[in-house]
Parts: sequence; C-alpha cells; structure tokens
Amino acid sequence: MARLAQTAGLTDVQSEILATVRQFVDKEVIPRAQELEHSDTYPADIVEGMKEMGLFGLTIPEEYGGLGESLLTYALVVEEIARGWMSVSGVINTHFIVAHMIKQHGTLEQKQHFLPRMATGEVRGSFSMSEPDLGSDVAAIKTRARKTDDGYVIDGSKMWLTNGGSSNLIALLVKTDEGAEKAHQNLTTFLIEKPEGFGEVAPGLTIPGKIDKMGYKGVDTTEAVFDGYKVGADKVLGEAPGKGFAYMMDGVEVGRVNVAARACGIAIRAFELAVEYAQQRKTFGKAIAEHQAIAFKLAEMATKVEAAHLMMVNAARLKDSGARNDVEAGMAKLIASEYCAEVTQDSFRIHGGYGYSKEYEIERLMREAPFLLIGEGTSEIQKTIISRGLLREYKSRS
Repeated sequence: MARLAQTAGLTDVQSEILATVRQFVDKEVIPRAQELEHSDTYPADIVEGMKEMGLFGLTIPEEYGGLGESLLTYALVVEEIARGWMSVSGVINTHFIVAHMIKQHGTLEQKQHFLPRMATGEVRGSFSMSEPDLGSDVAAIKTRARKTDDGYVIDGSKMWLTNGGSSNLIALLVKTDEGAEKAHQNLTTFLIEKPEGFGEVAPGLTIPGKIDKMGYKGVDTTEAVFDGYKVGADKVLGEAPGKGFAYMMDGVEVGRVNVAARACGIAIRAFELAVEYAQQRKTFGKAIAEHQAIAFKLAEMATKVEAAHLMMVNAARLKDSGARNDVEAGMAKLIASEYCAEVTQDSFRIHGGYGYSKEYEIERLMREAPFLLIGEGTSEIQKTIISRGLLREYKSRS
C-alpha cells in the first residue's frame, strides 16, 4: 500500500470499492492510456468496464438502482481513475454532476425517468454553461429559451461540452424571460435528451464535432448549436424557471471537488513515476534519488500531494454533511490544480530528456495537468470565491 494520499475513517464498503477501482486502473487503464491518448481514441472498452462495475450509478440512490455512495467515495474513485488516465475520469465527471442536480432538484417524475437509466450508464450526462464569448461571467449567457404555447424554443451556441457527442442528456443553462431584476434569476436549466453522435443529432440541435485539444484526448469536447430547438416545459429542471443558476452552482461545487480529485490523481501518478525513475537512473555512480537535489524535490512533491488530497477530502466531506462548502471546494480546487501542475513539472524535470519523449508517460501528464488550472473555474475565480467567503465570515464590526 502506498504511503501517500490515504484517507482515514473509510467504511469497509468504501475501501472495497476503491481497491476494486485501483485494480481496474492498474490492469485496464494504465497499460492502454498511452496508445488511446496519442490516437485520440474514445475509451469505449474502458467505459463498458466502468458500467459493469456500477460506477455510473455510484452516487445515485439505491431506490433508483445506484450504489447510494457519498461525494467522498465519488471523489476518491475519481482520484484513482485520474491516476490512470484523466480522460477516463472526464467521461464520468459530467455524468455525476448531472445526476447530482437531478437527485437534488429534479421533480419526482424527472428522477424516475432519468436516474435508473443513469445508474446503468444507459443515459450519460453532459453539463453545459459555457459559451464562445462567455468566460466566467455566467450571468452574461446569450443562449435563450423563448416560451411558446407548448413549451420552449431554444436558440444560441454553447461551448466546451465534455462528452458533448457521447452523451445523450445535456443539463443546459440558458436565459429565460422571468422579469427578474438580477440577471442570474433569469437563467433556467433544461434537461435535453438527444441521440449520441455528431452533426444535426435532432431537429434544431447540432453537435459540430470534436474540438482538437493539447491534452485531455480521447474524451470528446464539443460545441452545441441550438437553432429553433423545441423542448417541452416538463424538461425544465425542477419545473422551476429562473432557478437554473442556483442548480448549476450546486453542480459546480461537486465539479470543483471532482477537479481537485483529478488533480490529486495526476499528481500521485507523476510522483510515482518520478520516485521510480529516480531510483533506477544513475549518475556519478549512484541513483539520482540519492543526490540531495533530487531527494529534496521528491520530498516537496510528496508533501504537495498529501496537502492537496487532504483538502479535497475535507471539501467532499463538508458537502456530504450538508454544510456550505463553496470556500472549501474553491480552496481544494485551487491548491490541488496548482500543486498538480508543479508536481508534474518536477517529475518531468527528474526524467530529464526522457520526459520529453512520447514514449514516457510523464509527457502525457504534462499536457493534461494545465487543463485543471482552468476547468470548473480558473485559479483567479477560485480566489474570488474564497476571498468573498472569508470576508463574509470575518466581516469587520468597526
């Protein structure tokens, strides 16, 4: 058992799930990740394996066919999967967010309709807030849903949908005319069912194709173009127009814990590769791990891995308790993503020239780690969230 990133107080069930996932990652994911990533191939067989393990229903209540596990279990599973290949964790990330939103805010009919099929992986979710010109200003969304006699008509373009082509359910945030003074109170979340694939997948809905990325290969990242797309009023999440922003932010808190977990997984793998290589590679008659410069670097890397893991676990446990965790999730995402980039670069340096070769795993991690600096909100956005929360708690009485 590795010394780093251990979690105290787990149940026997949690420990068994994590041991099973780790075995699956070591056997099925790590040996195939390089080939699939370099060819930008969707990991279909690996996804089928996750379905068989019940991972798509990990956090879905047992009454709907899921395992009913906590956000902590989910985060630790994501950490294990990202240790093998971050793209595989991306396949289930948006699915978990959408399932959480339906579980927490959906009507009884929506839960009964979606959750049992989401638990098996038959229905797979993607999550759509971003737009081509949007950035972090969610209230400036331009995609609009216009109310009609028999539902809504949606027009506009969305961007950066992870699993946009491979999913068949989109949680979509758009603008509606609710007459509210505050912009975010005129935002509504729709549950859009669609076929998998690319092109015009439904009348008025086009998924143009995969966006070519520096890293995060295999998993599809897409646009979604709505042009007169018709949807029924029953597809409004919770049947409550104007509450979509709050529902999405609840999902984003889950997503930030997920990004922190993914960052921990990559950092763990980068450390594992570095500490193994440093004991094999010899210079000046001894392993480079025995040189103080490398030994100190390994010590710093391990400390960062441990700190990030503990903060991620704390944020997950807070969310599970029902407490507000926006600050803690922001802190975990901030430190885990920044430390992940630093640990990965240190591992790259320890590998020397071999780290620049595509034959070595660290080259892939170097391209994957930067994504976590921007996913689910940049480090600067996290600092904004953290500082606002701190000022709210430590409000001056002078």
